[in-house]
Amino acid sequence: MGPRELGLPMQVASPEPGELPAEVTIWEVGARDGLQNEKEVVPLDVKLEFLQRMADAGLGVLEATSFVRPEWVPQLADAAELLAGLQQVPGVRYPVLVPNARGLDRALESGVRDIAIFAAATETFTRRNLNRGLDEQFAMFDPVVQRAVGEGLAVRGYVSMCFGDPWEGAVPVEQVVAVGKRLLEMGCWQLSLGDTIGVATPGHVESLLRAFVAAGIGVDRLAVHFHDTYGQALANTYAALRHGVSTVDSSAGGLGGCPYAKSATGNLATEDLVWMLDGLGLKHGVDLGKLVETSVWMAERLGRPSPSRVVKALGAAEASGS
Repeated sequence: MGPRELGLPMQVASPEPGELPAEVTIWEVGARDGLQNEKEVVPLDVKLEFLQRMADAGLGVLEATSFVRPEWVPQLADAAELLAGLQQVPGVRYPVLVPNARGLDRALESGVRDIAIFAAATETFTRRNLNRGLDEQFAMFDPVVQRAVGEGLAVRGYVSMCFGDPWEGAVPVEQVVAVGKRLLEMGCWQLSLGDTIGVATPGHVESLLRAFVAAGIGVDRLAVHFHDTYGQALANTYAALRHGVSTVDSSAGGLGGCPYAKSATGNLATEDLVWMLDGLGLKHGVDLGKLVETSVWMAERLGRPSPSRVVKALGAAEASGS
């Protein structure tokens, strides 16, 4: 199902290009979002080395795992063990996803100081993913956020299905903004706007960001999370950067995907993002060579090549000695 079938805007008047941010924070989700849909459980020692290698490559935010119920996501059943064995690098943040009150309990027991919650902008997805309605999700998240903030934790809010929903089609911009505002008012310090099935276009991205600004929410409170289903992830990221967004979610090697979009090719690859940021002259702190080595290493352990174009290009050049 493409943008036209979803009823998404194909042509949207774009604002005059703004100044790009001087520095971009890369929110690396490979260890959590990237691995969570893997059918074969990745050994704990591999996950720990993956996180260590990414920290060594200069990534300053590594979303480490999720305290979801083990039967829901078997891949992340070792969350407590992973955090206990993790040698945290000074200056690197290791947020974890917390789905509910019990997840917060487990996160606090593990000494976590940085969490995220996972909300959605559509009724059908919240029903399928959380077994709650669009409005009912806030009743579940509110006590979690309030307690977390009271404990001094930083809470990020993910908003999925911001651009299109496989069951409902196009998602009204005002609906996404309303969900985002409630999460911020609840106590989240940042929103990550997710193109869960990868159908966003640059014009649609700009429309949504303009709507948030019009609602009194600065772009400094917003991050973007794109999937590359239709090859638009980098273009969408550039549109967001042009609009002042300076935090971008990505996954080393392009790991991950959306179980609700069979053709989804996964998250925006961190290497592809870094290549573009380098070309734009924007600071990010990542050693691209080390990161490519890391993704090649992980791809070998998963038994398949990385979908990242930069990993393919640089990995092949390194293998050939070019």
